[in-house]
Amino acid sequence: MPSLIDLRRRIRSVRSTQQLTKAMKMVSAARLRRAQDRVLAARPYAAMFGQVFSRVAGAVARDERLDTHPLLARRGENRILLVLLTADRGLAGAFNTNLIKASQHFLEEHAGAAIELVAVGRKGRDFHRKRKAAILGELVGITQKVQHSDAVNIARQVIAHFQSAQADAVYLLYNEFKRALSQKLAVVRILPVTLPEEAERLDYIYEQPPMALLEGLLARYVEMAIYQALLESSAAEFAARMTAMDAATSNAGEMIEKLTLFMNRVRQASITREIIEVVSGAGAQG
Repeated sequence: MPSLIDLRRRIRSVRSTQQLTKAMKMVSAARLRRAQDRVLAARPYAAMFGQVFSRVAGAVARDERLDTHPLLARRGENRILLVLLTADRGLAGAFNTNLIKASQHFLEEHAGAAIELVAVGRKGRDFHRKRKAAILGELVGITQKVQHSDAVNIARQVIAHFQSAQADAVYLLYNEFKRALSQKLAVVRILPVTLPEEAERLDYIYEQPPMALLEGLLARYVEMAIYQALLESSAAEFAARMTAMDAATSNAGEMIEKLTLFMNRVRQASITREIIEVVSGAGAQG
């Protein structure tokens, strides 16, 4: 049976851990609010961009040049580029584990294709690097504070890879933010770009030919998809870390209660034993 000193030492250790997890929860909650605001602010823009893109696509639906545009070229998926968005740090529950398992499942599903990775986040990079996966590029340290320039850099890299026929398709794998307690794994193909099949056709007067507008919008479409994924992943990471630290704080509180109760029982048993020894000693002398 542990001594009272050992129990007090353990309670102090758990209480220190509880203070740490509580502080991490508060930090994650503050960062989540900012990340959530950015996600909610970006979604209307993304929706409006989708409407404009759809209408311009409808205006050029019968243009024969669509079949020759490099970002619309459809080829057999023999070479695939996967952009994996994970976190740089742990202590976020199953956030990184689910993403890594999903990436492994993706590799198994496309076992017949040559797959390269663009690893955004240290956790995904380290995991696949240890397993000798083909990593085309890596970006770490950007998930805590997402910038549009980061999305532009990634988009340029994957577009160049696709246009040069080094990849037949480009996929995004990330956690989509739903709410603080819910995230959803998303696998999205961003290249080749899929035009809306039944785009809304309105009688617009275009200053530029619609085909020229579409060519400019295609690259922006890829940039917007990556930027939205980065924002969603960042918010989902903070939500997962806040939830995990909240659970850890509660578990630490329960452990402190159990240890305190056990310590009181040990102390009571010790007092009872001392009383019995005193009474027994007095009885022996009498």
